[in-house]
Amino acid sequence: MTEKVGVAVVGLGGAVATTAVAGIEMLKAGSNGLEGLPLANRNVAGLAAYRDLEFGGWDLSDSDLGTCATRHGVIGEKELSNGASALRDMKAWPAVGSKAHCANIDGNNRMADGHRGAIAQIKADLENFKTERGLDRVVVVNLASTEKMPDPETASLASREGFEQGLDNNDPAISPAMLYAYAAIDAGTPYANFTPSVAADAAPLAELAAERGVPVAGKDGKTGQTFLKTVIAPALKERSLHVDGWFSTNILGNSDGLALDDPKSLASKLGTKGSVLDDILGYKVEDHIIMIHYYRPRGDDKEAWDNIDLTGFLGQKMQLKLNFLCKDSILAAPLAIEIARCLDLAAQRGHGGVREELSLFFKLPQTANGTAPVHGFAQQQAMLDHWLDDGAA
Repeated sequence: MTEKVGVAVVGLGGAVATTAVAGIEMLKAGSNGLEGLPLANRNVAGLAAYRDLEFGGWDLSDSDLGTCATRHGVIGEKELSNGASALRDMKAWPAVGSKAHCANIDGNNRMADGHRGAIAQIKADLENFKTERGLDRVVVVNLASTEKMPDPETASLASREGFEQGLDNNDPAISPAMLYAYAAIDAGTPYANFTPSVAADAAPLAELAAERGVPVAGKDGKTGQTFLKTVIAPALKERSLHVDGWFSTNILGNSDGLALDDPKSLASKLGTKGSVLDDILGYKVEDHIIMIHYYRPRGDDKEAWDNIDLTGFLGQKMQLKLNFLCKDSILAAPLAIEIARCLDLAAQRGHGGVREELSLFFKLPQTANGTAPVHGFAQQQAMLDHWLDDGAA
């Protein structure tokens, strides 16, 4: 007997989420294959089947998902008439929004204000989702736009007691991402953060997840440029090719790009993208430069350029140049789907707290005890393979 797993998405009307929903609906209809899904060929006991996933979630847009998807330009009428028509009948639940935390993204589909009220509503939404759709289990995945970095000295983020007091006082330092994470963990629901925003990695929330035995993972999905960086950098290290400089730049014009056009949100993103290289190579690359530019005409068609300056044998200088033209959401949506399946599997196995085995999917993997994360792609793949095959905690 199959078991249905609900995926409750924060940012359900976004490009990544609508692409994920469309892909699964088309798979159910037989009009989509398994290409691009990293775990499609893995036979793991307890891992939910793709066709047994059901989607719901929150968004600031009150448009149906078909309209949202068309606006993003990743999928269109061809897909909506070829298996993804269910999106036209789906609407997001009212969401928590904050212009103070994400200046360039807003909408009319809002919950009432107040931290405790929002948490209660999120938990009620999760329960209603499970009951109304006849689901066996639910996971939460944050696919919302990037929020600004919080002040690390904020008392509400320093301890569990401080966080609870911050909730009672509607502390503006507590962001929407943190409210969703808290509500999910408090409800015993696995939670993944695919964004650079601070959420379950905030110390009080990580502690809560460990205490309650709720699986959590994050943060910032590793899709394009950083994915290639974690593949190439370990190889350069093994060949003793010294990286003198690594210049990375991106242009994109989707909602993610619009959110990152705000300097405060951009700082969060650069923080997760910039942490990888030095850890892999074992030395500081003084000229590691990362730039992200919002360029509206590109939409979801992101372009990433990398110029790598190297020193090799006999001190000879060399260069490596990469140009990755990709659809951002086409890379991201399959990862969000796989993360949801893996977190559900972790919950079934009783593996709570931070799941470092899922580091493969993130730019800045959350770790359980404040240890440095593993960034090299091959090492991350080995971690995931071992966990999937052996079920090791």
